[in-house]
Amino acid sequence: MKHLEESDVGISFYISQLPGFRGILKQRYCDFIVNEVDSDGNVVHLTSLDAPPESMEKNETKISDQSNKGYASEIELFRSLVGDSDVECLKGLIDQVASGIEDGVSPIVLSSSSDKSHRTAVHNFFKENLKFLVTDTIDGPDTSSKCIRVRLNSGGSHNNGRNSRKRKDRRDKPFDSRGSDNWSEHVGKFLRFHLYKENKDTQEAIGLIGKMLGIQPRSFGFAGTKDKRSVSTQRVTVFKQHANRLAALNERLIGIKVGDFCHVREGLVLGQLLGNRFTITLRGVVADSEETIKASADALGRLGFINYFGLQRFGSGSVPTHLIGAALLRGEWETAVSLILDPREGERDAIRKAREYYKESDDIEGTLRQFPRHLVAERAILQCLKKYPGNYLQALKAIPRTLRMMYVHSYQSYLWNHAASMRVQNYGTKQVVLGDLVYCKGDNAEKVTRVVNSEFDDDGCSDAFDSSHFDEISETDLPEERNDPVKALDAEDLLTGNYTIDDVVLPLPGSRAIYPTNDIAQVYHDFAKKDAISLTESAHSVKEFSITNMTGGFRRVFQKPIDFEWELLTYTEGNIPLAETDWDKITKSKPSNIIGGEDSRNGNEKENSFQCMKQSESFEHNVNLSTDNNEPNGVTEIGLPQVEPQFESGAPEAQRALKLSFTLPASCYATMAIRELLKTSTSVAFQKTLNTLS
Repeated sequence: MKHLEESDVGISFYISQLPGFRGILKQRYCDFIVNEVDSDGNVVHLTSLDAPPESMEKNETKISDQSNKGYASEIELFRSLVGDSDVECLKGLIDQVASGIEDGVSPIVLSSSSDKSHRTAVHNFFKENLKFLVTDTIDGPDTSSKCIRVRLNSGGSHNNGRNSRKRKDRRDKPFDSRGSDNWSEHVGKFLRFHLYKENKDTQEAIGLIGKMLGIQPRSFGFAGTKDKRSVSTQRVTVFKQHANRLAALNERLIGIKVGDFCHVREGLVLGQLLGNRFTITLRGVVADSEETIKASADALGRLGFINYFGLQRFGSGSVPTHLIGAALLRGEWETAVSLILDPREGERDAIRKAREYYKESDDIEGTLRQFPRHLVAERAILQCLKKYPGNYLQALKAIPRTLRMMYVHSYQSYLWNHAASMRVQNYGTKQVVLGDLVYCKGDNAEKVTRVVNSEFDDDGCSDAFDSSHFDEISETDLPEERNDPVKALDAEDLLTGNYTIDDVVLPLPGSRAIYPTNDIAQVYHDFAKKDAISLTESAHSVKEFSITNMTGGFRRVFQKPIDFEWELLTYTEGNIPLAETDWDKITKSKPSNIIGGEDSRNGNEKENSFQCMKQSESFEHNVNLSTDNNEPNGVTEIGLPQVEPQFESGAPEAQRALKLSFTLPASCYATMAIRELLKTSTSVAFQKTLNTLS
């Protein structure tokens, strides 16, 4: 199966008739900057890495170093075994235990080691000398090493096992609450912080932070996923953690920073945002004239773009997620499993060989050993089939809910895109027509149907619909959707002129969706029928995979960028950044030794914990440099390769870039705005050709 083209998923038309021009999207990830816009309309920025004074920490009982005197000989023995840094961690852990607040004790993670015999010695040390602590082994920062985690033995003789039941019940709790029961009632239970990341998706960054803190990813909440191939800043909450613990991670994190801490009463859930602020730099801009570029940019601001679901919605692999969704809606469980597990085009050799091995051998154990952990859906299916052979429905339900529901949501999006294209083809982009659906204005309750609006997901810049980007999906349920009145326009509405083309919406199919009263309604049924799917009757009794049990929703057909700004730039060196990130602003305000040299904009870039300026060799390499290795949670920090600009001789040739800044509501795709501007495809295959030519 070939990689998706836009026409495969209904992306076919443009609003303006202006000619396009050439420009390279995401030549490097720092050309695509995303800042979340929170529920109050504030653009989220990283402004400070410092942890504020926390009154709760001041009020906690502080134990003096005398607490360690009772274990002085054990600590010295431990020092000879592991070294000074881990000794200090152990002292802190013993301090917490000695304070008597056993339920408030956080685990520690010792330095990584690739020597199994040494790790065994460390395990035995705790068994023999500090029996009130227990150890286990977790993955280290690379494939050859492991780390030992140390925590209070809550089920042992130290406390007569009074917490043993709590440990059993922990998996059913929405948060990983270890070490948090002793929490002041005057402090919000959630620590909110701003997460800044470069070339990492949201789940990967949160997984890494959780691992370093020794807590599960389900303890975190966020409003929306952000594109891996970008520089992004967003709000995140974590359950019952202190700011100083997270702030201390900044020295160890690569490509990630956390800051702007505060405690809040409620954690974030998906959809709690208004949208995203984008700063996008198109490089290598070539047009027949500068006037063409200016006219196209002005038209995007005035007219907007068709609000298609972008290709990211349908996955980056050769097996589109909407095809898996269609199989689920038909009740073809084995087919859906095969689509997820079978070999596919474009994956790296190790994964392709693992898929082929399973298809030929049916060896689940052997395949699991070969599958990297970021293939969450595939591994979940195989683990379940190992336990329940042949039960394909059970295996599909083993996939984390957030991920498995994306398959059917993807099919809804597929139908919506085709309906939007037919609306443009039949009726144009200038005015409303009889039977169009709109959000109701004024007091027309007798004419409207109250329905659920599903414009809550934050897919505007997300590659998350490729299951390979997921690792330990957050189990946070989607938020409650708001009720909005929707009506079909009648002749009286057309005469009053109260509605414009900007008001037109189309439904996402579901039990509570209504359809236009013109011929666009039939588009949904015709395309669904081609896939042997009925939009009015379910083919099976599994509710979560049934279109008649999905509520559906509505989405605006046309979208204008908000607070739209643009400027044309000239540059000669490809490794010079053309837009300022949050991290750039922070480092400018810090002493010069933080960045280790002169300002990189003067062409003297020095070593830095962030390498946003690194040149990518091609779009294909960028796709393959996802964390598709055997390390969980993106522990291996892979940077983009440094490629020096190639010039024949003499001074480098000046090139043009177009920098755009605008805000889009949640669920709108910035790539669709860029498509309208350039009049070129956003497909992976096409973008590869541009990078090759650049």
